[in-house]
Amino acid sequence: MAGFEVPGGWVVQAYRFALDPSPAQERALWSHAGGARFARNYMLALVRAVMGQRAAERSYGIAEEDLTPGLGWSLPALRREWNRRKPAAAPWWAENSKEAYNTGLESLARSLQAWSRSRTGGRAGPAAGFPRFHTRRRRASVRFTTGTIRVAAGRHHVTLPRLGTIRTHESTRKLARRMEAGTARVLSAAVTRDRAGRWHVSFQTLVRRSMARPAHVRVRHRTVGVDAGVRDLLVVATPAGAEVARVPAPRSLAAAQSHLRELQRKAARQHGPWDPAARRNRQPSRRWRRTQARVGRAHHRAARVRRDVLHKATTALAQQHEVIVVETLSVAAMRRAGGARKRGLNRALADAALAEIRRMLAYKTAWYASTLVQAGRRFPSSKTCSGCGSRKPTLPLSERTYRCEHCGLVLDRDRNAAINLARLGETQPPGETSPAGSGPVAGRGATRKTRPAQAAKAGGCETSTPHHQMGQTGTASPQGEAA
Repeated sequence: MAGFEVPGGWVVQAYRFALDPSPAQERALWSHAGGARFARNYMLALVRAVMGQRAAERSYGIAEEDLTPGLGWSLPALRREWNRRKPAAAPWWAENSKEAYNTGLESLARSLQAWSRSRTGGRAGPAAGFPRFHTRRRRASVRFTTGTIRVAAGRHHVTLPRLGTIRTHESTRKLARRMEAGTARVLSAAVTRDRAGRWHVSFQTLVRRSMARPAHVRVRHRTVGVDAGVRDLLVVATPAGAEVARVPAPRSLAAAQSHLRELQRKAARQHGPWDPAARRNRQPSRRWRRTQARVGRAHHRAARVRRDVLHKATTALAQQHEVIVVETLSVAAMRRAGGARKRGLNRALADAALAEIRRMLAYKTAWYASTLVQAGRRFPSSKTCSGCGSRKPTLPLSERTYRCEHCGLVLDRDRNAAINLARLGETQPPGETSPAGSGPVAGRGATRKTRPAQAAKAGGCETSTPHHQMGQTGTASPQGEAA
């Protein structure tokens, strides 16, 4: 939603419910998801064709003003071109909501904009490649921004455009009560299908919140440091050196590895989509599809267990402490190099989902009137002694106990890092706002020292495409189906 500002006292919050569609409704959901994929792929092929034609004409020495007219890459431009071509390209377009095709076009516009900005240096992070065609094996999804989007009064049904009223597996009373009280308003709805084969609807809502700590929860400590890892998911400590909590990593994916290994071996013996003899894709067998559905359900359960542990741990942190100091970890960079030599560590990093901790704390601290402080990415929390402040030049991951050569401190490595983080939040004033907008950054740089303990013991763009045609992508306009 370009240009949308959240009013004071309100937050954008999502409510997710599992759907129980009828066979006819499930076919309609698949049709909408397929329409979104078709619109994206069709317009992507057109963009590639126009770019190739213009490149060929340049090689012939044709002047820029005489080239084939370029195709705009913004969402409004792609939508206008799609509406002009859809009667011939997709005669069945009227069977689905216009929001289905808008979903695919918006995805394409964002991908083209990311590629364009990455080529010109206007996008942070790794380089973005040129958009690719989506296949049927990609996760099915469609987003609705206009039309009838509501939660039924019966608390077990939702209504979506062109899909009608769909039953839900769980009660929708939490959102329904807010909407009846006037403290919530639905902005959009996204329908997706997970790996387990279940459809979900996520309502993006504008919710009025008190932004205060619950009355029944008392503050345990003012400032705590949180060290995240793959063995112990969270180690929480105070500036005085007391360990507040230690949450072990769920390792849900590791626990499912034996079951997944058995299913993958079974699928390898069945008739899959790839034909090794002909070296091409083929129609997979029904048994292979059933095995893949079981694989998806196993992965889905591991993700649910991980998400449950993360939500409970981050909610307790945001509610029970006033200032929370966390590390700014680049998990993608941690998993980038090493190859097969650190395959087990990369899998453990993915299983722990360390980046989710900071993301969840970012909005939960705002909900419960807490403060999230991020240590600089180069802050040496693990290498610094919490007793005397000295710093080790290196500290391998295999050393799980910190031993200081200056003061003789012997302490658990993760606890030592959590203490340093807590003292950083207590002594260092918050610095500049982080790029992610999730909290202030303290201790930027690698030369910071923590104070000694007081009384605690150790215990894209085509070259000739005008820039005004590659502006920000907008949202679906409230025009009719035949617009």
